Amino acid sequence: MLLNLLVLPLVSAQFGFFDQMFGGGHVRQQQPSGNQWAMQSEVVSCSNYLCPKTLDCVQSPALCPCPFPEDIRCVIPDVQDKDAATIICVRGDSECKEVQKLAGLP
Repeated sequence: MLLNLLVLPLVSAQFGFFDQMFGGGHVRQQQPSGNQWAMQSEVVSCSNYLCPKTLDCVQSPALCPCPFPEDIRCVIPDVQDKDAATIICVRGDSECKEVQKLAGLP
């Protein structure tokens, strides 16, 4: 019995860890399938660039927002074309700095 009382807090702490690591029961917005995306994109009027993941209408692909609110846009400038960039969506400021470091940016 005493062993059960000692192990129970450890078990609940482990489940708390997994909840935190894997979303904690927060439901993410599902990305539409191919047919759903095609139907939704036909409804959106856009004379510029239609972002494939969010269906936002923007001036260029580099201006597309991340699909989830907790994501942060990490901009990796194109070395050859000053007006172009690659956008990577990451979680947390430190992750963006890590991506920029891997891309060879200061």
